[in-house]
Amino acid sequence: MSEPIPLKRTPEPDASGTSSRALERVVTSFRGLLEAASARLRLDPSERDALAQELRIRLWRALGDEGRIGSVSASYIHRTVMSAALDLLRRRRVREQALPDDDYAPPMALRSTDGADARVEANDLMQAVVRALLALPDSRRTVVRLHLRGYHRDAIAQLLGWTEAKTRNLLYRGLDDLRAELARLGYDPEARQ
Repeated sequence: MSEPIPLKRTPEPDASGTSSRALERVVTSFRGLLEAASARLRLDPSERDALAQELRIRLWRALGDEGRIGSVSASYIHRTVMSAALDLLRRRRVREQALPDDDYAPPMALRSTDGADARVEANDLMQAVVRALLALPDSRRTVVRLHLRGYHRDAIAQLLGWTEAKTRNLLYRGLDDLRAELARLGYDPEARQ
């Protein structure tokens, strides 16, 4: 079996681990900056650790060797920390905006003024949609929920840090899975027309 071809070449770590030591020295010397950014942006403890790790990764990818990592400027570190922190906040926002299962309000199209029967039917349909969403794999569920909230595919890709192709693929597969699950639950859109 052949190995997959990497899409983006990243520098190889040196055998002696000097790049790793240089990264740790930089992270240690700029620990105050990391803590200040974390406090200012109200990052929780796991996000603070993720921010330090993201700084290491970004420095290693951008600079690659001990000499360049060791001589990086404070302004470069500051920009990198702030960029990584904002990315963490965007990912947190996406997680928080995922449709809550308990208090999801049906879209206006499902609300009816025709009376109690229509409202009961719309409520049943919404409950079926929630159950069907829960049956989807996590990655597909996330992208379908954002789509149902009105996010465009490009915005979803940007929020999740995915490529447009991956987002499109997961969205279409997720919507197909959602339709199939709704049909299995007795809510076949083609049969209702």
